Amino acid sequence: MLFSKTLSLVASAVAVCASTIPASVQARGSISVTPHDRYSSSAGVLGCKIDTNRVAYWPSNVDCNHLCVKVSAKGRSVHLLKVDTSGGAHDISYDAWNYLVTGKSARDAPTMGGGIDATWENAPLSDCAHLIKEPKGRLALSAANGMNFFGTCGNTKTALYNIANPVCTRGYDEVCTLAAGANQATCPHTLGSLNALTSQPVWNIDYGTGKLSLAV
Repeated sequence: MLFSKTLSLVASAVAVCASTIPASVQARGSISVTPHDRYSSSAGVLGCKIDTNRVAYWPSNVDCNHLCVKVSAKGRSVHLLKVDTSGGAHDISYDAWNYLVTGKSARDAPTMGGGIDATWENAPLSDCAHLIKEPKGRLALSAANGMNFFGTCGNTKTALYNIANPVCTRGYDEVCTLAAGANQATCPHTLGSLNALTSQPVWNIDYGTGKLSLAV
């Protein structure tokens, strides 16, 4: 009896400890995922260089070692780039949420609703390679606003662009370089320029309608 009670206490302690481990260091778990229809990135990831219909907006910090996650629900799965931090919800791109719910794109069969039960697990970045649209397959960051995240990743996985905001409406579509020991990138044009940029549009899929709207 005492042995059984001890085992029960140990199991309870393990469960409590597991529940307090931040999602950024867990390998998998259960969550409720909700739809998010406006692209953003707290890490300065440029939406014009990724598939913004496959993004995770989660309460954990953006981690260069865990950029790719697999989310499964209702017998379907999607791979997502975890490039933004939410205030508490486990949001995912509206199109990805719609696919998990209906098996169809939000463009073709938009639906509405709230959280759905799902499971998630960390996945190798190679599983999300198809979501990265940068010409050399690197995660494109704003040279003016993504330096903190760049410093945790190094230049093997990422590239710095002279685009000032995540929705790519300001700056220049050009790659910048970072000299050894420097803390500021060098770009062909002035770093952080607010020049109007129209050649790299980011499109949102509007919640409930499936219509495209230009991100601003």
